[in-house]
Amino acid sequence: MMKYRAVLFDMDGTLLNTLGDIGGTLNVVLSANGYPTHTMAEYRNMVGNGARRLTKDALPEGTPEDEVERIYLLYRDYYRDHPCSVTEPYPGAVELLETLRKNGIAAAVVSNKPDATAKELGETFFPGVLTVGDDGVHPRKPAPDNVYRTLEQLGATPAETLYVGDSEVDAATAHNAGVDAAIVGWGYRDRDFLLTHGAAEVLESFDQLLEKII
Repeated sequence: MMKYRAVLFDMDGTLLNTLGDIGGTLNVVLSANGYPTHTMAEYRNMVGNGARRLTKDALPEGTPEDEVERIYLLYRDYYRDHPCSVTEPYPGAVELLETLRKNGIAAAVVSNKPDATAKELGETFFPGVLTVGDDGVHPRKPAPDNVYRTLEQLGATPAETLYVGDSEVDAATAHNAGVDAAIVGWGYRDRDFLLTHGAAEVLESFDQLLEKII
């Protein structure tokens, strides 16, 4: 008997290594508009709360909100057109999704990326896997709304669902949605940080994750 009927995944830092495209794109926009850029290590600690929050955090403290919005829109549009120059799945991600499919476990992605970009990346790397992003209407993670919307489409309940992510945002999302959480350590947060920000344990491989699911 399977432990879970459905498994929901975060995208950035969980299934896909998107940091190079996210940070590279934002650096292009920042530089073109006269702002300092950041290293990928710095971006690693900024991502997870959506593109607008990322833009705000990347700009100098005290940047006016209308300027934050202007830079955010430039970044959003540029990233929409260049979402996967260097992005790739983490080794084992595709195989895990196929194993879930073969075992009759529903899988889906719930991301804070803009919905169109999330769906494009999902179709590129995980065709056929339901992908739900930020539609600008429903609250982003860690609010549970998009988890519930996704479970409704899958025909699953929170009690039979595992949520997989790589950040404190994902740990909070799972808690808020009333679903079990699996927090992984290969993404954008350090293990010690995760253990002090909501993770009961940190999984270090897709094999460990599969053991938790099946």
